[in-house]
Amino acid sequence: MSQVNIAIDGPAGAGKSTVAQQVAKRLHLLYIDTGAMYRALTYIALTRGCPLTEEHQLRRLLDDIQIELMSGENGQTVYVNGRDVTREIRTTEVTNHVSLVAAYPSIRERMVELQRNMAEKKSVVMDGRDIGTNVLPNADLKVFLTASHEERARRRYQELLERGIRANQSQLGLDIAERDRKDSQREIAPLKQAEDAILFDSTGLTIDQVVDRIVALYHEMKERA
Repeated sequence: MSQVNIAIDGPAGAGKSTVAQQVAKRLHLLYIDTGAMYRALTYIALTRGCPLTEEHQLRRLLDDIQIELMSGENGQTVYVNGRDVTREIRTTEVTNHVSLVAAYPSIRERMVELQRNMAEKKSVVMDGRDIGTNVLPNADLKVFLTASHEERARRRYQELLERGIRANQSQLGLDIAERDRKDSQREIAPLKQAEDAILFDSTGLTIDQVVDRIVALYHEMKERA
């Protein structure tokens, strides 16, 4: 098995991005945060005044910008047209609007095309909401990572604090619940566990414990191959 693709899906605040980054680092694979790509488009649309209710305008905007993901010692850096927007795409405003942008068929079609192209060139760890079901249905290892609603709100609150962003934990809980509803009920590639994905509830576990388990699953898979 020369090339390996790992898909990590799950709801908002489950820790997918952090876990996927660490798994990729441990296994020396390329990390691709698909959510960051949708966030980048949402952020640019908000800053340029592009109506988020106009799918065609958003698609034209997507075609006019270049989104790049770069992995380094400090995690993933997100660039739009060469500008670092890693911090900006994690604001509450972007979080509250990204589900709307990600639900448009033409946007998802283009994003999935970009993501599949990345996975065809290199072994990757890719996280999102529909990786195992839609983007990489033939991924070698699929994990559906979740956690309790309270745990996810607490994690998101802590993440924002560490980034120097003020937030209200109770409101974050409400936002996460609404995000779950939107992601699960959207018509195009809704959030759901792939039939062949391994369900992993990370409530009460540290990041290292979750990463250890996924890395172990990877090695078990390699031994069976």
